[in-house]
Amino acid sequence: MRTTVPPRAVWLATAAAAAAVVLASLVLTAWLALDPCHLCIFQRLLFMLVAGLGLLAALTHGLVQRLAGGLIALAAAAGAASAAYQSWLQEQPPDSISCIGGQPGLIERLVEWLGQQVPALFLATGFCEEKELLILGLSLANWALLCFVLTLAAAWWALRRGVRPPAPPVL
Repeated sequence: MRTTVPPRAVWLATAAAAAAVVLASLVLTAWLALDPCHLCIFQRLLFMLVAGLGLLAALTHGLVQRLAGGLIALAAAAGAASAAYQSWLQEQPPDSISCIGGQPGLIERLVEWLGQQVPALFLATGFCEEKELLILGLSLANWALLCFVLTLAAAWWALRRGVRPPAPPVL
């Protein structure tokens, strides 16, 4: 007998995992006195978005579920791009490149505004090219990249699974 995981369960697991990543980032930041950068905060925001949309997708069906799932995939792709860029910045020789210095872009302006509104969640105080913490040899940006890629894969699978007609029962 073949058992399949319903898309609703994938959306719920995605929401729980994203919420756990947000909670871990908040705990690590406070506990280890880390200085998150603009890209770190942007990634935290995207994980919050994924958590909320994952819950929405898990609690709905049809068009709303597919729309929420599509937005999860979009947020995960944006997060993967952001984390990949930050990972690249962190691999450059020290003092050769910085995320600070030019005109603030859309991400920086959004994070600055959010940091003024809710500093406990969104205040950026660090530099994107710094590796403040390594876990199993990977920076937090590397871990975020991995989580976003896994989220994107799960969203893709759940979206594809959600549009297929159910398989007939095996007798």
